[in-house]
Amino acid sequence: MPRKVILIIDDDNRNIFALKAVLKAKGYECLSAISAKDGFSIIEEKESISVVLMDMMMPDMDGYQAMATMKKSPKMQNIPVLAVTAQAMVGDKERCLSAGAAGYVSKPIDVDELLEQIEEVTK
Repeated sequence: MPRKVILIIDDDNRNIFALKAVLKAKGYECLSAISAKDGFSIIEEKESISVVLMDMMMPDMDGYQAMATMKKSPKMQNIPVLAVTAQAMVGDKERCLSAGAAGYVSKPIDVDELLEQIEEVTK
């Protein structure tokens, strides 16, 4: 069975580093981008992205705008997105899910919860 490929889109390299370390240890292949635009370029090049972990708070294009862009693209619209946010406010989860996220994880990330959600959306 081919390994699942996870694309991490986060403007903070420390978050990318930590997530990659955990996910690679669990057998996932990880790609990363520090902006939504870079992430879209990776999706255009790679056929096999299983899921995108999307930081919701980024400077150029935030996660909500990025998900809206993905929904309009035939190549990206069927890739599940897990929203990752540090601003875990009341209503955030609902807002992310209604914007098109397949799941939601708040920082600091609970690794077990993240892995469960990845498995859930990539079945």
